[in-house]
Amino acid sequence: MTIQELYAKIGGNYEQAQKNMKMDKLIDRYVRKLPASGTYEKLAEAGKILDPTLLFESAHAMKGVCANLGLDALSLAAGEITEEFRPGSTRKMTDAEVKEKLAVLDEMYQRTVRGIEEYVAGA
Repeated sequence: MTIQELYAKIGGNYEQAQKNMKMDKLIDRYVRKLPASGTYEKLAEAGKILDPTLLFESAHAMKGVCANLGLDALSLAAGEITEEFRPGSTRKMTDAEVKEKLAVLDEMYQRTVRGIEEYVAGA
């Protein structure tokens, strides 16, 4: 599987990743690191306890990492959580709605990780 095939499989935006990182070698290096980065795990833990500060910080980190990698859907999903818990802003979602958003984000993330694992195994 090529890096472009991986992006097609996981619904990533390869062109954006290439624009951000300039070389397939860099995209490859950083996309491989995503599952072990701990970024998602911090967000998942924050979601379990619904800690506003931790949710904001971890969702913001995930949003940025995913945006740089061209993982637009994950970045947007993390962005929704980021904005919900941005300091100084008023919450618009109930705790149940936040948990639903986190469940959708989890599903997308797990699908992405499975794709990355297949890519790494085949490379």
